[in-house]
Amino acid sequence: MIKSYSPHAPEDLVVEAPVTGAEDVAKAFSHARAAQAAWSRGPAAARAQALSDAADAVAAAADELTGLTVREVGKPLGEASGEVARAVAILRYYAQQVYDPVGAVHEPSVGGLLYSRRRPLGVAGLITPWNFPIAIPLWKAAPALAFGNAVVLKPSPEATATALRLAALLADVLPAGLFSVLPGDGETGRAIVAEADVVSFTGSTVVGRDVALAAAARGVRVQAEMGGQNPAVVLPDVDVEATAKQIAAAAMGFAGQKCTATKRVIVVGDAAAMRDALVAAVEALGFGDPAQAATAVGPVINEAARTRVLAAADSAVDAGARLLTGGAAADGAGWYVRPTLFENVPADHQLSCDEVFGPIATLRSVNTLQEALAVANDVQQGLVAGVYTRDLSAALAAADALEAGLVKVNAPTTGVDFYLPFGGEKASSVGGREQGKAAQDFYTSVHTVTLAP
Repeated sequence: MIKSYSPHAPEDLVVEAPVTGAEDVAKAFSHARAAQAAWSRGPAAARAQALSDAADAVAAAADELTGLTVREVGKPLGEASGEVARAVAILRYYAQQVYDPVGAVHEPSVGGLLYSRRRPLGVAGLITPWNFPIAIPLWKAAPALAFGNAVVLKPSPEATATALRLAALLADVLPAGLFSVLPGDGETGRAIVAEADVVSFTGSTVVGRDVALAAAARGVRVQAEMGGQNPAVVLPDVDVEATAKQIAAAAMGFAGQKCTATKRVIVVGDAAAMRDALVAAVEALGFGDPAQAATAVGPVINEAARTRVLAAADSAVDAGARLLTGGAAADGAGWYVRPTLFENVPADHQLSCDEVFGPIATLRSVNTLQEALAVANDVQQGLVAGVYTRDLSAALAAADALEAGLVKVNAPTTGVDFYLPFGGEKASSVGGREQGKAAQDFYTSVHTVTLAP
């Protein structure tokens, strides 16, 4: 059985559901293929209306979905409400993108008609994480549906209740079998990859690589977003307090459990002022019950996550790093870790090299912008990077040099615009970009048609 518990109150069982086995996965895909055949042949207006109706359904259930997200994954109330609003906007955006051009007419060489046209791939298998339990499933599912595909979704076990509620809402506006949620574990995910016509994954690097390899072995199109070790480069000309507040929120908000969270703060020049301001900003963040409006930092997702974050903090201390704030569990029943900031972490330490999914970040100083960019790029991941400066030339130079799929200038590393392509470089991503206009490329294939006279 899949059991999802609240990270704020670990005795609170949010939902219990049977694990979906391989046989039931195959049945779900069989139903999806039947539904997809009619869905893809129907008029674009029908798909647009269905997605618009889905947006209305999610909007009508906004309070319920917000509360369920807070309860099941510990997302602070303000962020949970914003995620639901974002999900509605995503559905409305793709309801209109249905009408985008799907091909082009070309000049034939000997007469007749020559044109290209995009066609859906079939059934999309989606594997999604718990940290954005509504937005990530929908930013994958909405374009897949818009362009004529069916969807089979396996959510993270820790987000099972939210995904099942989303499926129930969409069941009222979409044809039967077109969108299904299959609770499960790793075996369920592998069965989905073995059946899908196109695969989209968001999660850990280890699992993402396995998914990409399995899909590639079948010749199936795949995209995998696998997190980041995201830097924020700070130049000497910034407003120190304003910058510190922005970085603190990006590093520690939702207990740092975002693939776009700031993990490394790299200060050019003397770091003393930024150190003091950043510590103050981190300690000023609202910490505690995610259902309270003032909370910015709630619990980590489960006991294992808390253990990993605390182990990384202890290891950094043992390695000679300076603990600036946090570094300990909080009192109470939930899986809480106090927002943690280190300075002078060795370059080969886990906190410098690898993503630790939690409220923990590092600070270091360097002498020049060139050195800062080299440090920023000296990791395997390349999802998002930030740079803070008033100098336009420095900002443009950094934007060109940073090895990241998303570069933010004077803006937090967190936050993704759903109408723009999203994905990383290096070990952060495999396959094509998702969201925005890039989604059409991923979920469709171009067919070329020749009509001879």
